[in-house]
This record gives sequence, structure tokens and C-alpha cells, in this order.
Amino acid sequence: MNDKIDGTIARLQLVFVCLFALLLVAQIRVQLFEAPALATNPHNPRQSLLAAFRGSILASNGAPLAMTQRGVREYPLGAELAQVVGYASARYGTSGLEDAFDGALSATFVSTDPVEQFRLFVNPVQRAQEHARGATIVTTIEPSIERVLYRHLARYDAAAGVVLDAKSGAIVAIASVPSYDPNKLDALFPSLRVDSSSPLLDRALQGLYPPGSTMKVFTAAAALDSGSVTMASTFFDPGYLQVGNSRIHNDEDEVTGTADLTRAFALSSNVDFSQIALKMGASTFYTYLRAFGFGGDLGLTIPVSPDHIPRESEIYAGELAQLSFGQDALLVTPIRMAVTAATIADGGLEPRPHLVREIRRPGGGVTALDPGTLGRPISAETAAEVTKMMVAVVKYGTGTSAAIRGINVAGKTGTATNPLGRPHSWFVAFAPAEDPRYVVAVVVEHGGYGAAVAAPIVRDVLATALGRK
Repeated sequence: MNDKIDGTIARLQLVFVCLFALLLVAQIRVQLFEAPALATNPHNPRQSLLAAFRGSILASNGAPLAMTQRGVREYPLGAELAQVVGYASARYGTSGLEDAFDGALSATFVSTDPVEQFRLFVNPVQRAQEHARGATIVTTIEPSIERVLYRHLARYDAAAGVVLDAKSGAIVAIASVPSYDPNKLDALFPSLRVDSSSPLLDRALQGLYPPGSTMKVFTAAAALDSGSVTMASTFFDPGYLQVGNSRIHNDEDEVTGTADLTRAFALSSNVDFSQIALKMGASTFYTYLRAFGFGGDLGLTIPVSPDHIPRESEIYAGELAQLSFGQDALLVTPIRMAVTAATIADGGLEPRPHLVREIRRPGGGVTALDPGTLGRPISAETAAEVTKMMVAVVKYGTGTSAAIRGINVAGKTGTATNPLGRPHSWFVAFAPAEDPRYVVAVVVEHGGYGAAVAAPIVRDVLATALGRK
């Protein structure tokens, strides 16, 4: 009988040993392997204790774009940069730069000692000096340019714009409307999420639009660089071009007659550019689309919608003609057209757009971010020729409303037809043309003619950036 009891006790002991072993393995797994993920999970209650020590996001001049004051996350520029800077909410998580650099911005205090956590909770101010704060993110944003860009766009129901440093690809201003006040995110989020105007959408990076005639910057560059045409090539535009079942025409059936390449570009002849695309052929056209990176990743730290490019294998002549002037099924983002214009401005070298200049870590460590370039899709000679044509657009073509006294502006208008209403108004430009400093791309949804709406916005933004206002 005693032997039977002893055997039962031994088995119970073995069961308890196994259970303790399992608990030990589970604890080791949590402590060693899952601790980093648990520590940074926004739903972890401990994160509310660490929020007071979250790092700041700064503009290029040191002005705060996001900071924590008295335990509250504040966004001094409010709606101007809401989608790009994003938000950090204990209830709704993170977005924008707040999300992309969450690991660096988050405080690094990860003690699992309950006594230490309790001390932090009851007396956060006293413990602050002992606490490892999050890093500071220094962006490329220039607030004075940002303010002007947003103010102009905010006059419209829906619009977006990007301003790049012409040499480095740094995003010095970026705006999307409608927007929202990130300082009131928790209260506004339920309504923002179902708002049909999509204020949470960053139209500059994620809005997809037919580029209209701004695409002629690409088409002209591809045709010249491939040798399909020269600056001396001439074209005849009687007001229409029949390509298979497609009838190509200009806005309001305008007739531009006989013109060389520069005049065809300056007057934005769809008929002439259809002829250019057909002369190039789909193979060459798509080779340069790939070289410019259309449909590819721009490498930005926050999400960018991929361009929609029709499959080359399914392209017929009528579609190719329409692609040449930014119509058919082609859809791109404003940042894509800004980078395309920047490629011309930088002598055929395609800059990689970027938003962050450096990360300053607690203790003085600084990580400078070098974005590099995306490649060289065209020669410097081709870029110089396209620049001359873009200058002609502003001097005597469709973009005279973008002219700035004393400065040569290189630009291109776009009036993009869409099936949902009035055309989208586009303008892309850089200045000074002979030594570009800034590149701007703007789209106003259902704005109508690019020359009437988008071009004056770009003019004022460039004038501000260049110190002329």
C-alpha cells in the first residue's frame, strides 16, 4: 500500500517538474525572444508610461513638427503636414513618419522590474533624467515653403503638391488636402475613417491620377534620348489623328499646324506627341518607362502607391498614342511626376526622394541618412534639350501663368481627362532653369486647365522658395 502511495507521489512530482520546466521555457521565450516586440507593441499598457519620453520630429531648421509636452503628443504645424508626419496614438497606433521611425522615436527604457515600472508611473518627472529618451528625427521639411504650398492647396476641395531640392531629391515641402488636425486625432479618428473625402489619404504620395500632358516631359526625353526624334524634327497637326479606332485630338480641337519639337511641346500638341510615340514604338517607350522607374519603388520611408502602368504585351497603337500624353490607363502619383521633372533638372540623374536627413540619438550619436540616387535614365545632353523645351512652355506656350520676373522657369502644364468630372489640373516645374534649385509638382482634382489653376500655385511656391516673395 505504501509502495503504491509512493509511486503516485513520484508521478505527481514528475508532472510538477514538467510543468515548471514548461513555465521556464515559456518565460525564457518571452524574456529573450518576444520582449522587443512586446515592448514596442502600441497596445502594451507600458507604452503609455513611455509616451512622455518619445523623441521629437523636427523640420530642417530645428522647428518641431512633433513633440511631447506634459505627456501629450503635439503637432505644431497641424493639418499642414498631418499625413506625412502622421500620429502616435495609444488608441489608434501610428502612421506616417511616426510609424516609419517608431523604433527610433520610442524610449528605450525596457526594464521588466515591476518596482521600477511603478516608480516611473507614480513619479515620471523625477525619473526622467534616468530615462533613456527616444531619438530625434530631423526631416528635410522647410516650414516657410510648406506653409505657402499648403495655403494655396487648401483653397480647393482636393489637391496635392510636392517640392523637391533639385539636386538631392530632399522633400522640402509636401501637402495633401483635405487634411485634419492631428492634435485632435483621438476625437476625430472615428469620423475621419469613414469620411468620403479621405482626409487620412496622403494624395501627394498615394493619390493616383492620369498625369495628362505633364507626361510629355517623359515622352520627349525618351524620344530624344533614343534617337527616335531630334530637336529639328517637324510634325503636322491638323487638329486630329486617327490611330486605328482611336481618334486623337487636342484640347478644344486646337490646331497647331506644322511645328518643330520645341513648338509642339510648348503648345502641348497631343497629335504631335502621338506621332512621336508611334515612331518610338511600344518597346522603346516601355524601356524608358522602366529606366525612369515608373511602376517601381521610389524607396521612400513612408508608403507610396505604385504607378499603374498598362502591360506592354497588351498595348496597341491607339493606347500607346494616348500614353504619350498621359491618358488611357496610366495613373501616377504627384511624387512620381516631381521625381521625373527632377531628373531633367539634375541633368539626367534621377534623385531618390527622401524626407529624413538624420537621426540624433540620446547621448550624442548622429546617423546621417544618404539616400543616393535611383539611376541615370537619360543623358545630360537629352536633359538639357528637354529643359529648353520646358522653358519655352513658360515663355510663350501653355504655361505663361507660371512666369516669375527675372527667373527662367522650366515647366509643363497638364489637363488630365478623367471619367468622374472636370479634368485634373497639373503643373510641374523647376527653377532657375539654368541652375535648378527647386522642383515642384502640383495636381488639383477636377481643377480644369493646368495653366489656369495648378501653374499659378507652382509659380508662387517657387517664388517663395527662391526668395522672390
